[in-house]
Amino acid sequence: MNKKIDQQSADNIRALAVAMVEKANSGHPGGPMGGADYMHILYSEFFNFDPSDMEWPFRDRFFMDAGHLSTLMYAQYYLLGNYSKDDVSNFRQWGSITPGHPEVDVKRGIENTSGPLGQGHTMGVGAAIAAKFLQARFGDWMNHKIYGFISDGGVQEEISQGAGRIAGHLGLSNFIMFFDSNDIQLSTSTDEVTSEDTEMKYKAWGWNVITIDAHNHDEIRKALTDANKEKERPTLIIGKTIMGKGAVAADGSMFEGHCELHGQPIGNSGADYEKTLLNLGAKVESPFDIFEDVQTYYKDIVKKKEEEAAKKKKDIAAWKKDNAELSEKLNFFLSGKLPELDFESIVHKEGLASRAASSGVLGYLAGKVENMIVSSADLSNSDKTDGFLKKTTALQKGDFSGSFLQAGVAELTMACIANGIALHGGCIPVVATFFVFSDYMKPAIRLSGIQELPVKYVWTHDAFRVGEDGPTHQPVEQEAQIRLLEKLKNHSGKPSFLALRPADSAETSVAWKMALENTSTPTGLILSRQGIKDILSVSGSRYKDALAAEKGGYLVKEVEHPDVVLIANGSEVATLVEAADILESENGLKVNIASIISEGLFRLQSKEYQEGIIPKNKPLFGLTAGLPVNLEGLVGDNGKVFGLEHFGYSAPATVLDDKFGFTGEKVSKEVLEYLKTTKK
Repeated sequence: MNKKIDQQSADNIRALAVAMVEKANSGHPGGPMGGADYMHILYSEFFNFDPSDMEWPFRDRFFMDAGHLSTLMYAQYYLLGNYSKDDVSNFRQWGSITPGHPEVDVKRGIENTSGPLGQGHTMGVGAAIAAKFLQARFGDWMNHKIYGFISDGGVQEEISQGAGRIAGHLGLSNFIMFFDSNDIQLSTSTDEVTSEDTEMKYKAWGWNVITIDAHNHDEIRKALTDANKEKERPTLIIGKTIMGKGAVAADGSMFEGHCELHGQPIGNSGADYEKTLLNLGAKVESPFDIFEDVQTYYKDIVKKKEEEAAKKKKDIAAWKKDNAELSEKLNFFLSGKLPELDFESIVHKEGLASRAASSGVLGYLAGKVENMIVSSADLSNSDKTDGFLKKTTALQKGDFSGSFLQAGVAELTMACIANGIALHGGCIPVVATFFVFSDYMKPAIRLSGIQELPVKYVWTHDAFRVGEDGPTHQPVEQEAQIRLLEKLKNHSGKPSFLALRPADSAETSVAWKMALENTSTPTGLILSRQGIKDILSVSGSRYKDALAAEKGGYLVKEVEHPDVVLIANGSEVATLVEAADILESENGLKVNIASIISEGLFRLQSKEYQEGIIPKNKPLFGLTAGLPVNLEGLVGDNGKVFGLEHFGYSAPATVLDDKFGFTGEKVSKEVLEYLKTTKK
């Protein structure tokens, strides 16, 4: 080892981080200056990847939690050749590939989008679970590591408890996390907000914990060596670092460890920008240069990494030759493709709750989609993911042969883990809980959308018909919130989320088909607790009828020249069928009924198709068990939506239907009152 070149490399990272933030006049220089030693030693000596093939499936992965330390990553990857000088000098600028917080870009080494603290390392836990899952099926040669990087803020975020508990409980020995412990956060020192013993906390969760001086390269090496040897536990390396390591004041004195260095250019903090660059060995006139000796050293590192990867690839090729059938399965898992599935063959009893219909679908999928990992937040017997669990076993320490993750009561953690599973690749994550608790999951759902991850969300107990549990458990505003994501475009220009609320068992089968075939965005299935009367078939096959839901909406009842078109999704469609029977038999009206399982998807269809389902020249009446806004965009200014504009109450579901006006008879009266206004 060469102590001089190691120090120069770390200082080069520091100088680049300082220069990026100073030029952008925005960012966080102090943390990257503290973490530079660890990053250099990790990437130069321990991290296994192929610089010529960054998407190699069997690479080590680095999950950043503290996304505000993005310059630490950009500087490190610049040394490795993943970024150009122009890239780092245009940090945080329009059109640059070096945004303020890292956005997933695997070809350049960015494995995850991070910024909301706590989520990055939790996605790393998910990736570690996926790696263990695949290793259990294909052999111990699949031994790559998942490295996480967390800050004081990430440790404080509540999600760290769920991530720490689950990682320790499952014995994720392939997960190694560095805690940049500098005792400084954005607005205070940490002793003003916490006095907990982080080491004891993680040990209590079953982690291997190592505390080091993270500016001492030998201590970093030993910690990483020991962590890589660990076979039973995840490892937390608590690295004691100095905020703004290497910063110098105008008078030449050291200016390190100050809160002011955290979130602003160091020239505004009390340190001197030019003197700090000089102290770190950089040239003031060209601060984005890689030091000459460092550049030579890193060229050798890149060459060595490529050679090591080539050896590993040769070993993998030999395994594939000796295990042709397993190799074919592994390639299929990694392709993201689905096996041939026959959703029409799934037989449902009459009048099922859509959560029960979903259970039947999951039972069918359990034996066929072998790389699906289903998780539930302590509700598998209620959200009916136990239809899947009954065909497999739960993941547990030392045995990842099963396919079900019992997450415990940790909705946000579970959803973040699913994002990490999806980011790792090779597995299809499904997570489930009550719809009202989607509120706990929103930060992770949002990152699913931003990262364009095909996570499948299963939300049951979808309306006030939860009944006796009362207003805390009765989702009223949740559908409106989720459907906003259907209106929000991702960076690929597509709706960032697909929300599906099926009207009966057949539509539930189709919804699952749509969810699995959607590999570019997250999908949510919004399912009922109570039984739903099946929609009558038009063609003779209700499943074939329901396939029209793949366009986001279709007519479940159609007549020529209707007097009114009724619109709903989910269980309210069956209520509209009851109302239509009354309107036709007692009032002589002609009625069409549209089931709009996904407004976002429906809006992507041709104008002609949309107009054929919901004609603008007809009276339009919507029914929703949530906020009226759910359907107001579909019925327009001249239409009417009957919905719920208040929290629920505790009572049996049938009583609430009657009290709130959600019976066929009461809805028919609402329709008649609405039609009176259209004739004025």
